[in-house]
Amino acid sequence: MGRQESLEYKERLKEMTGVLKKHNITRGVSPEKLRLILEDLGPTFIKLGQIMSMHSDILPKRYCDELMRLRSEVAPMAFSEVEEVLQMAYGCPWNEIFKNIEKTPLGSASIAQVHKAVLKTGEEVVVKVQRSGIYDKMARDIGLLHRAVKLLPPVSLKDMIDLDMVLDELWAVTKEEMDFLTEAANLEEFARRNKEIAFVGVPKLYHEYTNHYVLVMEYIDGYAVDDKKNLLENGYDLEEIGIKMIDHYIKQVMDDGFFHADPHPGNVKIRDGKIIWIDMGMMGRLTERDRELIGNAVEGIAAGDIGKIQDVVMVLGDFKEAPDQSSLYEGISSLLSQYGSVDMGSIDIAKVTMSLMEVMKENKIIMPHGLTMLARGLTHMEGVLAQIAPELNMVEIAARHMAGKFLKEKDWKQELKNSGKTIYRSFHKAINIPSLISDILQGHLKGQTKVNLDLHVSLELERLLRRLVRNVVMGLWVMALLISSSIICTTNMKPKIWGIPAIGAFGYLIAFAIVMYVFLKHIFSKK
Repeated sequence: MGRQESLEYKERLKEMTGVLKKHNITRGVSPEKLRLILEDLGPTFIKLGQIMSMHSDILPKRYCDELMRLRSEVAPMAFSEVEEVLQMAYGCPWNEIFKNIEKTPLGSASIAQVHKAVLKTGEEVVVKVQRSGIYDKMARDIGLLHRAVKLLPPVSLKDMIDLDMVLDELWAVTKEEMDFLTEAANLEEFARRNKEIAFVGVPKLYHEYTNHYVLVMEYIDGYAVDDKKNLLENGYDLEEIGIKMIDHYIKQVMDDGFFHADPHPGNVKIRDGKIIWIDMGMMGRLTERDRELIGNAVEGIAAGDIGKIQDVVMVLGDFKEAPDQSSLYEGISSLLSQYGSVDMGSIDIAKVTMSLMEVMKENKIIMPHGLTMLARGLTHMEGVLAQIAPELNMVEIAARHMAGKFLKEKDWKQELKNSGKTIYRSFHKAINIPSLISDILQGHLKGQTKVNLDLHVSLELERLLRRLVRNVVMGLWVMALLISSSIICTTNMKPKIWGIPAIGAFGYLIAFAIVMYVFLKHIFSKK
């Protein structure tokens, strides 16, 4: 590390210490105080907070809810800095490309800010400009945070959270967001996947003016999806918007495995009868296997099948040590008991998802980044739906898109609501032996028996291994005694017994005694 770099680190560390003193963290850190601290610490920590807001499997829900507010505006950079970035990106003054750029930004976030502009050709566009020097600043801050993690005492937050993992995730996500060519590629992929859907649109991308530091796309002058007043005044049906928006989001998740990870109202516009999705900087991806498992989890919730949900969690989850299966089972059982008599159409899927994440957190199971992003997205979707069409339910809309017709038909849902749930589960388990066994244990022996069974198997295995090792060792002893005694018997070593060396005879006797011991022990152990 050079002297200049070292001075920068020290100066930044001084700034961070000053912020912590300002907020008097020795008196505790409430959710609101944590958010304010992160805002004062700057872009790196704002982005860290945004990442952590998606980790309800790590942080308590009230902290995640507060940190989600970090998406709001941050202090904009001066227009002179914007001009410098544009000069660096294009290699020429901005007015050679744009007829006009509004100096007041439309929005300002931790990594970039957006300005409305007009091209020389007359098209109205938005120009997304990366903050000057943001890469170096964030790299420095993350370096400091990695050092700080190493200084934490052994018994601390590190026992609950892999902080290095969170920081690595932050840096990976941030580097991706800082490369506007990645966002441009996301925009194009999203447009390609949804080109056949008449009510969905995305901003036009201007390739020729887009690079790593600047993104230029069509200006969308529609209404925010939660702008009820203007939408109603212009003849829009809010219920129709809600149904189509949720239906399309489920399509993104379950059909494409490529979904908008930050669908807050500011990123969803309504224009000319279309839902326009903007800001593709944060996109989630799910493999076909992930989507299948999510479908299994939904089926498990619908059927009250604890074992099925547990299987999904165990496959998808990331954990350093094997979780307590009994504790996990009880946690899921307690969660499902809240919805045992509730019709699926009345379930708040975002709430269920967050509750499941809480269960996982208690059992030290961490979900992959794609699924935490999905949980955040579902929360946003549920919030938008509650504002514009509270009578609608995400589960009922999602049912039309789920593979199979498990949740689609009304009579089937009613059957699940009543005694048919038990019939379905019994039939399903009849063709699934492992799950049937799980249900038998659940019904008759409960969770404790599962623990006892595990212990029994463990002790049996331990005894078997001990016996095996003992017999192998004794066999080696017998072999060694027989070989060595035979060699001795070929010599004239004295004294002798029955014409052979006494030591050789003694070796044969010991070998015979060991064999008889093993034989008799085996016979009596069978009784």
